[in-house]
Amino acid sequence: MCYHCAPHAGTAEKVTSRRSFAQFLAAGAGLTVLAACTPEAPGAVAPSSGSPAASSSLAPSPTAVPGTTAEATAAAPPPPEPSPTPSPSSALPRQFSLTDPASPWLVVNKHRPLVPADYVPADLVQPAVAMSAFGEAALLNRTTAAAAEAMFAAAAQAGVAMVLASGYRSYGTQVFTYNGYVASRGQADADTASARPGYSEHQTGWAFDIADGGGACGFQPCFADQPAAVWAKANGHRFGFVVRYPWMFHPITGYYYEPWHLRYIGVEAATDMVNRGINTLEEYFGVEAAPGYP
Repeated sequence: MCYHCAPHAGTAEKVTSRRSFAQFLAAGAGLTVLAACTPEAPGAVAPSSGSPAASSSLAPSPTAVPGTTAEATAAAPPPPEPSPTPSPSSALPRQFSLTDPASPWLVVNKHRPLVPADYVPADLVQPAVAMSAFGEAALLNRTTAAAAEAMFAAAAQAGVAMVLASGYRSYGTQVFTYNGYVASRGQADADTASARPGYSEHQTGWAFDIADGGGACGFQPCFADQPAAVWAKANGHRFGFVVRYPWMFHPITGYYYEPWHLRYIGVEAATDMVNRGINTLEEYFGVEAAPGYP
């Protein structure tokens, strides 16, 4: 799952890193390399210069002021400790549930399973877009489908061919998919590549995977450089979509870079996230990081 890298002096270094990552995967060593990376502890955030933890070591010693005593100063309560769970970063008022699978603001990750586990959206439809998916994978919930149609049409007007590669995935299909990964790679590696049944965004109808019209780099890290991925990352928020698993945020999301995986949260929230430089739903809605299953 990979990361939002704004252009700056370090861009060349980040591109080189991403290409090196792709070469590892092509050599069949990618998962081994990734598994060796130790995720940060859930919710661990380096204190900023303005946080109580960072400023306490720089604060001057208490001094007497008119109308106070040394005892009163000493009895003053200490500054609050930073919360182990990030505070909500959203500037928007809470409009939707974070736990209801039918909510566009649902946050599902390795710490937050779907309830019920076998949830099925009541309004699955097939969007009128170019697609390589078939069967249930060609479906999305009605809201996401309408937004996808608008986004795909805008991309086409910009000369970008975007294809729906995988949409809805039922609980039963996820059982089959996940067990296949476990059988071929073992559970530890499977958990870096596939959600366990009942923990997948695909089951909600709010998420789908895209491919490029040219077919290059499908479901590979190099897809991030393809026209469809570049356009979706830059413009998806205008239609309510964000790249759910951005570059270098796997200690928060639990998954490595997936530039093809788009998630609908609504135009207002998606635009707010982009404008304020917030990369993950966990950070935006103030829920704990989920690098692994409990």
